[in-house]
Amino acid sequence: MEKILEGKTTETRNLKSMNMDSMSIKEILTLINEEDKRVPESIQEVIPEIEKAVKLVIEAFNNGGRLIYMGAGTSGRLGVLDAVECPPTFGVDKTKVMGLIAGGEKAFVEAQEGAEDSKELAIEELNGIELRSNDIVCGIAASGRTPYAIGGIEYAKKLGCKTIAIACNKRSKIGEIADVAIEVEVGPEVLTGSTRMKAGTAQKLILNMISTASMTGIGKVYENLMVDLKITNVKLQERAKNNVMQITGCSYEIAQETLEKANNQVKVAIIMVLLRCNREEAVERLNESKGFIREAVK
Repeated sequence: MEKILEGKTTETRNLKSMNMDSMSIKEILTLINEEDKRVPESIQEVIPEIEKAVKLVIEAFNNGGRLIYMGAGTSGRLGVLDAVECPPTFGVDKTKVMGLIAGGEKAFVEAQEGAEDSKELAIEELNGIELRSNDIVCGIAASGRTPYAIGGIEYAKKLGCKTIAIACNKRSKIGEIADVAIEVEVGPEVLTGSTRMKAGTAQKLILNMISTASMTGIGKVYENLMVDLKITNVKLQERAKNNVMQITGCSYEIAQETLEKANNQVKVAIIMVLLRCNREEAVERLNESKGFIREAVK
């Protein structure tokens, strides 16, 4: 049988925590915090690969494609977490960024670890969402050898999709087959093999980068504000008004009134105030500029 964990940094024992069971609570917490500080430094080394991934995602979006995250356990949950935040944050359809986790929705709240060993399950779930060649699939696997994530990447490539791999070991199996391999080594975990810790933190930070930079690249951000957010509650309603006020310098009352006229579309309201135009003209300007406010108000 293959020794699947041999040589994996994520499975190596951390020399600093060898006596963790005899440490004080404060010592354990301090050590975990010190180890977590290594994560951003490790990610800095793979920024060029993350940049390549973002460019592929933007290309897929511009061609009508979707971003599909795939993973098992913590990796899968992190993909789902990033995906579900995109509609309220960037105003995209819930299918624009999707997260698939081995074992299905139940696996999000209850470990279904055996599901990670099935490549067939990955293929089945990709067929279930009608994967197309203009989509992009991102396999997430701390170890870099999870069959579910690898199976998803392999199948996606057969259909002509671009693919991204996120792993926390160098020279990973999943990295070998993906178009872009983001392999970030964060060192041994404080609790050996518990990749929900530093590895999971690294994955979350990378997913934040990919989704945020990609959405910025298709016009969902102006300056550093969410200008395509969906107004689904009181907090977001106030944030939308605040965004209009900050960008245009208008009063609270004008922001509220214009948002109502703009059917609660923040970008439309901003252009209406800046150009002193009606909703129809603002929408036309946005369409001509492919959704970018900076171009629309020139």
